[in-house]
Amino acid sequence: QVQLVESGGGLVQTGGSLRLSCAASGRTFGTYTMGWFRQAPGKEREFVGGISRSGDFTYYAGGVKGRFTISRDNAKNTVYLQMNSLKPEETAVYYCAASSIACSGYGCPIRSILYGYWGQGTQVTVSS
Repeated sequence: QVQLVESGGGLVQTGGSLRLSCAASGRTFGTYTMGWFRQAPGKEREFVGGISRSGDFTYYAGGVKGRFTISRDNAKNTVYLQMNSLKPEETAVYYCAASSIACSGYGCPIRSILYGYWGQGTQVTVSS
C-alpha cells in the first residue's frame, strides 16, 4: 500500500515550465513503476509518461517527447515531472500513479487500469 500526493501545479504562460512532484508513503516505493497521467475537461485520462523501478528507463507519449522529463529519487520516495515549453492544450489535472507491472523493452504500462494507486491530482493551467 502506498499513498501518493502531487504538488507543484499552478498557472504558467505558454512556453513556460513547471516541475511537478509526487511524494509517496511507505518503504516499498522502489518496487513500483511510476506513471504520470493528465485529464483535461471533457476528455479521457491520458498517459503522459512512465519510469521504471530503478529510474533507469523512461517512456513518454509522443506528444511530450523532448519537452517532458520524468525522474525519481527512491531515497526520497518521490517522482518528478519536469515540463518545458508548455502549450495551452496541455491544461489539465495531472496525476501520478503506481503500478506493480514492470516496464520492459517495449515500454511502460499505459492503461489507467494497470495502475493500482493514484494521487489526488494537481491542476496545471497554461495561459495563452
